[in-house]
Amino acid sequence: MSSRARREMLEGYLFLLPWAVGFVVLIAGPMLASLYLSLTSYDIARPPVFVGVDNFSRAFTLDPQFWPSLAKTFYYALVVVPVGLTVSMLLATLLNQRLAGTNVFRTLYFLPHLTPIVATALVWKVIFNPEVGLINTALYYATGVKGPGWLSSVEWAIPALIIMNLWRAAGGNTMMIFLAGLQGIPAELYEAAAIDGANAWHRFRYVTVPMLSPTVFFNLVLGVIGALQVFASALVASRGGPAYATWFYALHIYNEAFVNFKMGYAAALAWVFFVIVLAITYFQVRLSGRWVYYAGEGP
Repeated sequence: MSSRARREMLEGYLFLLPWAVGFVVLIAGPMLASLYLSLTSYDIARPPVFVGVDNFSRAFTLDPQFWPSLAKTFYYALVVVPVGLTVSMLLATLLNQRLAGTNVFRTLYFLPHLTPIVATALVWKVIFNPEVGLINTALYYATGVKGPGWLSSVEWAIPALIIMNLWRAAGGNTMMIFLAGLQGIPAELYEAAAIDGANAWHRFRYVTVPMLSPTVFFNLVLGVIGALQVFASALVASRGGPAYATWFYALHIYNEAFVNFKMGYAAALAWVFFVIVLAITYFQVRLSGRWVYYAGEGP
C-alpha cells in the first residue's frame, strides 16, 4: 500500500472517529447497560440486584397493563400509518403539479410538523374541550348535535389523539419525502403512457405507484416505528387516561421508570419493545421484494 493510500485511509478513519465515539457512548453503551439492567431489580436508590429473567416473566404474566398497552399501541399504529401515508402521498401529488403558489402551500403544509409536540398537544386539548372546544362548538351550530367528550371519553380518546397526530405528521417529513420521490420520476414515462392512451388514473396506477414504491416502503418502515413509539401527545393531552384508554406502551415504560422508579423492569419492557419493532421491520423488509419496484429491476 502506497503512502498516499495509507494517508487517505487514516483520514477516512479520522472522519469516522466522531461518529464511532458517539455511537459507542450514546447508543451502543446505553443499550448494553439497559440489557444488563433488564436482568436486575434496580430502583436507583440501591445497587442493581441480579434477578435473571424475572422481569420478562412478570411482564408477560403479572403486569396488568402490559398486554392492554400493546393492544392500544397497535390499534393506534394500524390507523395512523395507512391514513397518514395516504394523506401524505395525496398532498405530495397535489403539490407536485407546479401550479401558481405551490411553494406557499408547501410551506403551510409543513408548518404543523415544525410545531413542538407539547405545544400541539396543548392547543388540541383546548380544541377537543367538550364544552367550549372548536370542534364540538362547530358541530353543534352546524348540525345541532352535541359532540363527544373526546379526551375525557374512553371511546373517543384514541381517535382524538389520532386526529391530533395526523394533523401534525401528514404534511411533514413524510410528505416531503413523497414529493422528492415524485420529482424523481422521469416525465418521459408519463408522456409515453399518455401517447398509449392512458388516462390520469392509469398513469397514477401504472407509472406513479410502481416508481414511487421504494419511497412508500421507506416511509412505511419509518411510519410504523414512529407510530409504535407514540408517547408525548398521550402524556401531555390525556396522561394515559381516561381509565387507561390512552395508556400506550411507551407511556407504560416511562411510568415504570420515572414514576415507579423500577428501572430494571422498565429496561426489560424496553427490550421487549425493541424485539417487537425489530421483528416487524424485518417482516416488512422480507415482504418488500413482492411489491417494491426499483428502476432497472423487475417488479
